[in-house]
Amino acid sequence: MSGTPIDAERVRDAVAALEDVAVERLATLVRRDSRLGREAEAQALVATWFDTLGLGVEHVKIDVDALRGRPGFSPPVMDYDGRENVVGVHRPAGPADGRSLILNGHVDVVPPGPADLWTHPPFEPTVRDGRMYGRGAGDMKAGIVAYTTAFEALRTLGLEPAAPVYLQSVVEEECTGNGALACLAAGYTADAAIIPEPFAQDLMIAQVGVMWARLTVSGRPAHVLDTAAGVNAIDAAYRLCGHLRERVERWNEPALRHPAWRDHPHPLNFNLGRIEGGDWTSTVPPRATVDVRVGFFPGTALPDVRADLERTVAEALARDPQLAGAHAELTWRGFQAEGAEMDPAHPMMTLLADVHERVCGAAPGHLASTATTDARFFQLYGSTPATCYGPEADAIHGIDESVSLDGMMQVATVLALFMTEWCGVND
Repeated sequence: MSGTPIDAERVRDAVAALEDVAVERLATLVRRDSRLGREAEAQALVATWFDTLGLGVEHVKIDVDALRGRPGFSPPVMDYDGRENVVGVHRPAGPADGRSLILNGHVDVVPPGPADLWTHPPFEPTVRDGRMYGRGAGDMKAGIVAYTTAFEALRTLGLEPAAPVYLQSVVEEECTGNGALACLAAGYTADAAIIPEPFAQDLMIAQVGVMWARLTVSGRPAHVLDTAAGVNAIDAAYRLCGHLRERVERWNEPALRHPAWRDHPHPLNFNLGRIEGGDWTSTVPPRATVDVRVGFFPGTALPDVRADLERTVAEALARDPQLAGAHAELTWRGFQAEGAEMDPAHPMMTLLADVHERVCGAAPGHLASTATTDARFFQLYGSTPATCYGPEADAIHGIDESVSLDGMMQVATVLALFMTEWCGVND
């Protein structure tokens, strides 16, 4: 019944007994190439896991028209046909007198880059020295496996959380977060939310805001026999990116730092992530398009960030002689994500830290992340205190991405024990 003392060693043993199952699950999920627009097979696999665990399986579509006016919405980068969230829903059969919980993870992964740079093909998982290699193994399919394993461990012991628990597998965390926003719009809220992002089992206490922008630069074509007769749009785009980078560098100045990143060497980053331009090798290129990403601190309003970037471009065009004759426009697509802070003294955070220390033998570190996560939706818009707590991973978004399998199982153990204390259990 709810409130019955739980033997922590039994829970630890139940998780440990599922290690082979968990590793095989992770390998199977990594084999599903779930890049943007290709998430359906991976989501179908996760849905079968949820069904096997006796969870109600619910599918949440992303309705752009319904989301557009909600706080946290980001302009999509592609349509949502056939791209749905999957939610495993537990509602207790016994007394429902515990605190509810969302366990959230994203199934989408970023492109693997050149396959020939990988030691093994990126979607053919390989285990070596206690780590699984493959695109998405760390970011963040191991997290999905960890919370699935945690719930299954309690089930094998004949225990159920004494409160609603929602296991969410969402799409599009890597570019908009509209998957998690759709779950919020569908009414999924709880007393707490944990996302097992691969942050080396640190407890996240803050994350920066992130904005994507597209810079379209127009020049003037000319034959290369007289390049001075033209305006090179690619050169101008690169020059403008330099001005934008300098703007972000000013945001990093110590006097402007958010306290959570006071000791971080460089919390806000600018990235020129993608470029297209030109139409002939011997013609001065008339048009170039670049996609950029900028970070900014919590408490900075999105309109202020956009206005600052637009002002930077306008001033550069007006004052930089190397941009004479060029024209440029900024448009907004993808992440328009506010920064967020988490209270480390919240009961969810202190309990999670306490359980981690019992399992791992030391208190967890606190992380002020220089990236964004879906935790912002719960924390800012869903009245649901949220954090990230997940296994150690290496080379996420890079080559030969890997995750610690011991770390994945430790996270599963922590989450299982956390559920017994946060939600309570019925037997």
